[in-house]
Order: sequence, then structure tokens, then C-alpha cells
Amino acid sequence: MKVWLKGALLLGMLDMAGVCIAATATPDGCRTLRLHGKKAEATECFETLARSGDAYQMAEGYWGLQNYENAKKEFEVAIAQPKAPALWKARYGMLFHERFNNPEAANLFNEALAQDPSNAQAYLGLATLSADGFDEKAEEYVAKAVALDPKLVEAHELAANLLLEDAKPEEAVKEANAAIALSPYQGGSDALDAMATLAAADLLVDKNADAEAWMAKIKMVNLGYGMGYVSVARHLVLNRRYPEGVAYYRKAIEADPTLWVAHSELGINLMRLGEEDEPRQELELAYNNGQTDAATSNSLKLLDSYKNFVTTKDDSTILRLDKKEADLLRPYFEEQLHKAIATYSAKYKMKLSGPMQLEVYPNHEDFAVRTMGMPGLGALGVTFGNVVAMDSPSGRVPGEFNWGATLWHEMNHVFILSATNYRVPRWFTEGLAVHEEGQADPKWANRLTPDVVAAIKAKKLLSVTQMDQGFIFPEYPEQVLVSYWQAGTICDYISERWGNDALMGMVHSFAALKTTPEAIRDNLHESPEQFDKDYAAWLDKHIGSTVANFDAWRAQLKALVGMSEKNDDDGVIAAAAAVIKLYPEYVEDANAYEIVANAQLIKGNKQLAADALRLYELLGGESPKTLEKLASLEVDLGHPEAAAATLDQLNFIYPEDEDLHRKLGGLWLAQGNYAGAVREYQAVLAMKPLDMASAEFDLAKAYYAAGDKAKAEDSVLASLEAAPGFKDAQRLLLEIEAGKSRQDSNGVTNQPK
Repeated sequence: MKVWLKGALLLGMLDMAGVCIAATATPDGCRTLRLHGKKAEATECFETLARSGDAYQMAEGYWGLQNYENAKKEFEVAIAQPKAPALWKARYGMLFHERFNNPEAANLFNEALAQDPSNAQAYLGLATLSADGFDEKAEEYVAKAVALDPKLVEAHELAANLLLEDAKPEEAVKEANAAIALSPYQGGSDALDAMATLAAADLLVDKNADAEAWMAKIKMVNLGYGMGYVSVARHLVLNRRYPEGVAYYRKAIEADPTLWVAHSELGINLMRLGEEDEPRQELELAYNNGQTDAATSNSLKLLDSYKNFVTTKDDSTILRLDKKEADLLRPYFEEQLHKAIATYSAKYKMKLSGPMQLEVYPNHEDFAVRTMGMPGLGALGVTFGNVVAMDSPSGRVPGEFNWGATLWHEMNHVFILSATNYRVPRWFTEGLAVHEEGQADPKWANRLTPDVVAAIKAKKLLSVTQMDQGFIFPEYPEQVLVSYWQAGTICDYISERWGNDALMGMVHSFAALKTTPEAIRDNLHESPEQFDKDYAAWLDKHIGSTVANFDAWRAQLKALVGMSEKNDDDGVIAAAAAVIKLYPEYVEDANAYEIVANAQLIKGNKQLAADALRLYELLGGESPKTLEKLASLEVDLGHPEAAAATLDQLNFIYPEDEDLHRKLGGLWLAQGNYAGAVREYQAVLAMKPLDMASAEFDLAKAYYAAGDKAKAEDSVLASLEAAPGFKDAQRLLLEIEAGKSRQDSNGVTNQPK
């Protein structure tokens, strides 16, 4: 029997699957009813609060009824009261978080803590915000919440979720079980999110039956609790198990068709798998029902932008390029796609299950939408099964992005994710991809940067069993990049000491659901602890002197820059060799190679300048201006083949340079590489140059040299259409026509078809 006395006793005793629950007309009581699947009773409870006349109670009531604007109005009234408790601000902050305004939420949580430093709910709110952004402070905040209120079930649930994200499954299970034990209701039925974390932990190690048992317990408490499935799906997606994640988002919607966040995340992850129609339906449905967060709205905008893309397909690839640059980039990307597929298919002795789709975004913000909600993924490319999204070279500052290396990196993920059925640890798949970049081209090999050197000096490298954590919740700003480097050098070390078969053995071990310690023992035949020691010794042998001399190098480089600024070229030349010896891998801004090359040029020593810049190039230096200077020197010194190779490397760094393609086309034409010359002159035309006549003429010459007289004639006629008085084009046309006449007289081409 329901009894209503000014919001006091709402329900007597509710019997739900053998669980007895006492609920009162309080915000906590109403939320408990909803959590346990009593929708009608919960709605009545929230309506009672909304009619109570008490600003805070009304705010909670309106919130529970999803009347967010009235909830905000009442919260403003409530927190303006002289003796308003800090809890009210913390709750108001959670409302802002739920409605996609984390900055305002953070302000309220901090105001609550300023008023009451012991407010556990405010720390829980800050932890929730940090968890959204994979911020390392999430664990710190949730630990404070637990310390202040050890019985706060939600804090233990969040802690468990964070630990599982951070690849600490044993600790996650412990926290989840603590949340269940602390639940005031029989069977831990107030800790459904903890049960979902336990289900996810089981699924991640393929204990499917155990996971289903946890989901069954959730359904016993609340048949329509879709957020449990959403939580599991998110963990699967974070571990790159996208198809399974999609399946769990579908289960969430089946449990609760009005769970709009599930519709949104289903749409986003279907997009990641290369679909368009169903994602749009799901995202529009979510958005139109109030799910207006950045991920939903930006994904819809991205879908709208697809009308600006051109898609080309063949048996093994699907390539999506922006219309503005498709003609320019397509030949280069298609060549590398097919080359990578052929290389990895042979190396890993496998074929992909279907065509591989590559999406190239000239607008970095469009690409960023693809990675939204994904931790530790580099800002250049990302792989979702057989779908890869990456930046276009036009979307980055020239010299800071090598699209070729990025493509080979992501293509390696495509193969390794497929080979392991998405069961590979993050550290290994990233490390192997970095290693394979260097195998594709030594100039793309893993580069030792100052951030990495500083991390090594500070002893911040992780043990091999902790490597995943460096990608997800970094403890310092540079840790993700340091983790990429460390994982890559670990794979370099394994390849050097045990061979590529050992790396492939580890791939097979992960496919067989082995852990990192097990994969190391089975394939390298030593313990993870011994591996860490041996790797450290190998690392010290290779870069120990660079690390030890890091401070001296910085001081000497600073002095070298000073000499250069004072035009002390003799001093630069005398000092540069010592600076380079201390840290030969440094090829970033203000590096010794460029400084000494400039000094040598001023002194008239072109050969010595070219020698310095060639070392810069071989070590991975990628400044377009510097590489162009090297190519020019190589031409002057009589090395056109080297100049062409240098300019060809520039195509992987910044192909949006008309002059680059003209120069490379000319070099290749002179060297008899007619196919290369045709490609480069086609690139010039794709950039719609002002001088179309000379561009078409150059292409005509390349076609003619390659023996394709029909295309040569088309191009030379296009040249003359742009400039009718172009003498060289006229002469080439006459030569082509004369050749046709000779063929006709021999009866070669004058045959009926």
C-alpha cells in the first residue's frame, strides 16, 4: 500500500526477485527505485519531490523527470540559500555533467570543496569528469572520495571501472566486489555498475559464461538496465574489440529503447566500422531526443561532410579522399596501400577478411571526431578493424607529419588486430607498428626525442607488464609519446635478439589469449623481470651515452646556436661534430646538422654541407625546406639520382607542393623513370597551377617518352588550348603527328577496328 505524507514514507516494502527494499520520497529513495527497475514508482516519487515546495527537493524531482531546465532553476534557488550544504552544489554539478557541460560541472564541484573540503560527492564528481577525458587525476580524485566516505558505493564502482580501463583487472575486480559488499541491499543490488565491470573483466579474458552470469544478475534486479551493457561495450571498444562492442550497444538498446546514449555510441562505433546509413539513423534518433553531446553532434556533422569526399574501390581497398585533393593524393595513397597489404600479407601469412578502408581527412577536427572518447591513440591515425582514419598531409604543418609512416603504422594494426581477433595488448600492437614503420623505411624508424631522453634520465620507463598503462592514463604529459617509443624499441630489441619469428610467436600467443608474462615466457624463454633487465642493458648499450651526456649536449647545442646567430661560421664548423657525437639522433628544431650545413655553404663547401644534410635525412629529419636544399645540392654536385630520392621522400612529408612535383618530374624524366615523371606531372595538374600550358606540356613530354602517344597528344593539345602560341608545344605536336604519319605509311595504325 502506498502512503503519502509530505514526501515521508513512499513505499512500504517492495519485493523484487527476492530482494526487499525500503524506499522513501527522498532523492536517494527515488533514484533507488529507478535503479531497481520500478519506473512507475520512481516517476511518482520524483513527481512528489517536484511538488514538495523545497527548492533542492524540487530540483532533484525535476531532474528525475528529465525536466532539466526547471531542475537548473530550482538548483540555482537552492544553492543561493545562506545555509545550503555543499552536497547541493555537488549534485548540481552532476546535473551539468549529465547534460554535457563539464566545465560548469567542474566549477560547482570545486565550489563545493571550497565550502566543505571533506565532501566525498564533490571528489566523486571531479573523478567522473577526469575519467571522461582519461585524465590521470581521475584515480586521485576517486581515492579521495573513498577515503572520505569508505561506504560510498558509487566511488568504489568508478574506481573499479578506472582500474579496468588502466589494464589492472585484478585490482578492478577487488574494487567492484567491494562496491557490491557495501551495497545496502541484498545481493549488492545497488551496485549494478560494479557487476557490469565484473562482466567486462570476464569478457576481456573470454570468460563469456561468467560475464553472462553477471549480466543475468543485473537483469534480475532491473531488466531494463541498459547502462550495464553500455559499460561493458565501452570496455570492449577501449580494447579495440569493436564488433563485440557494437553487439553490446545493441543489447543496451534492447534492454532500454530510450537509452539515447546507447543509440549515440552505437552510431559512432558503426561509423568506425565503415558504415553510414545506420549510424546516421542512430545518431539522429539520439540527437533528436536530447543527446546533444559533442560526440553525437560532431559525428552527425562528419557524416554530412562525406558529400565532400570521393570514394574509389578495388578488390582489396576502399579509399575516401576529399574532393579538393583526391586527384593529387590518390596515386600516392593507392600505391602505399597496396604495397603495405602485399608486404604484411606475405610477412604474417594471412589475408584480411575483406577490403581495407582508408579515410583521409584534410580537416584535423573531422579526424578528431573519429577518435573522440579513445585514449592513447596518436593524433595522426587510428584503426578500427578494417577501417583506418588519418590526417591528410594538408591538415598538418609541413614537416610535422609523415603520412607514409602513419599509413604503414595503421595498416600494421589492421593485420595484427585481425590476426589476434582483437585480443592483442595495446603496448604490443603499438610497439610492433612502430617497429614496422622502420622496416618499411629506415628513415621512418623510431626516433629518440628529447622528451624520451628526459624520461629515461628520470627513470620513468615502465616495466613490460605495465606498458598498457602508459597509453591510457598517462602520469605526465609526454608519457603517451614515451610509451610509443618504448614499446617500439622493445619490439626492435626482440627482433634483434630473438628474430622476427619471436615477434610472430607473440602475436600467436596473444591470439591464444595468453597474457604478456605468458607470451614472454613462451616465446622469449625468460621471465618478464629478467626481460626488463635485459632490455634495459640493451637500451643502455645503444643510447646510454646520449642519456648520460644529455645536459652537456643541451649546453653545447645552445652555444652552437649562439655562434650561428653571431655568424661565427668557423666556430660552428669546429664545434658541430662534438655536439652531434653527444646526441646524433637529434634532428628537430635547431639541430646541429642544419646549423653546420649552413655554415659550410657560407664558406662555399657544398659537398660538406650536403654530407651533413644527408645524415640529417637518413636519421629521419623531415623539414621540407631542408630536404629541398639537400636535393638542390645533390643536383649541383652531379648526383641527380640522389636528388630524386630525396624529393621522393618529401612526397611522404608534404606532397602539397607544386614546385616539388615539377622538379621531381624533371629529374625522373631525365633518368628514364617515365612512369614516375608522369605521376609527378599529373600531380602538378591536380594542383590546378596558374601556368596550365607548361604543366600540360610537361605531362605530354612524359607520356611521349613513355611511348603513350595518344595521351601525349591529348596533353599537348590541352597545352596549346591554354597557350596557342606555345612554340615548344607546337613542335611536340608536329613530332607526334609526324610519328603517326610514319606509322600510317607502314600500315600499322591505319587498320579498321
